[in-house]
Amino acid sequence: MPQSIEVYLAAVGQVEHAGQPGIAELFLEADIIVQSVLLILLLMSVVCWVIIFNKAGMLRKAQRQDEAFLELFWKSQRLDQVYDRLERYRGSPVAALFKAAYLELSRITRSDGQNTGELATTLDAQDNLERALRRAATTERTALERLTPFLATTGSTAPFIGLFGTVWGILRAFQKIDATGQATVATVGGDISHALIATAVGLAAAIPAVMAFNFFNSRIRVVNSDMENFSSDFLNIVKRHFAAR
Repeated sequence: MPQSIEVYLAAVGQVEHAGQPGIAELFLEADIIVQSVLLILLLMSVVCWVIIFNKAGMLRKAQRQDEAFLELFWKSQRLDQVYDRLERYRGSPVAALFKAAYLELSRITRSDGQNTGELATTLDAQDNLERALRRAATTERTALERLTPFLATTGSTAPFIGLFGTVWGILRAFQKIDATGQATVATVGGDISHALIATAVGLAAAIPAVMAFNFFNSRIRVVNSDMENFSSDFLNIVKRHFAAR
């Protein structure tokens, strides 16, 4: 019995000191196809995280500055006072809409030689202001949505790219079984490990990308709603206050 215990302990010690191959070793042992799949997935994941951090900062800044600008706008008595302070709100999409509309209103007033009250009552002036607001809103919305489609692309394609690596690894395992006639872990374990790593990396790239894409879309919808509301409010102010003069 003591001899059996010694043999068992020796076997356990050999297993503990043998050391299991790490991720880097498995990657280096994989064939060129699986390595290419893993490199593509890792690159997609890195790009997604760069987009996530940049877009999160941009949207956080946009919403914070939108709130500050709207507070300034509703407290001010004159539009030119608001315009003079726009430099403080460069990250605000709503401030960009105001700037476009204010410049358009000033341009039409100067070119037509009419006072602002008479101008605001004309249909052409209202159409010009609406177009200026729509153009500015489209520009700001495009800036907010820039690069987010890559997150959706990664979320939809990364699992399939990983699946391709998995299928390839399993195919390699079956080829070894056919060549050696042995279906042992030692024969196919490496290829199965490579296949599972490809699947794991594909999911690791896709899951954060999908979550970030949905989160950013919801935040962008909030900013778009703020821009639409401001556009309506600004047009109403022009009609109500200037047309009454």
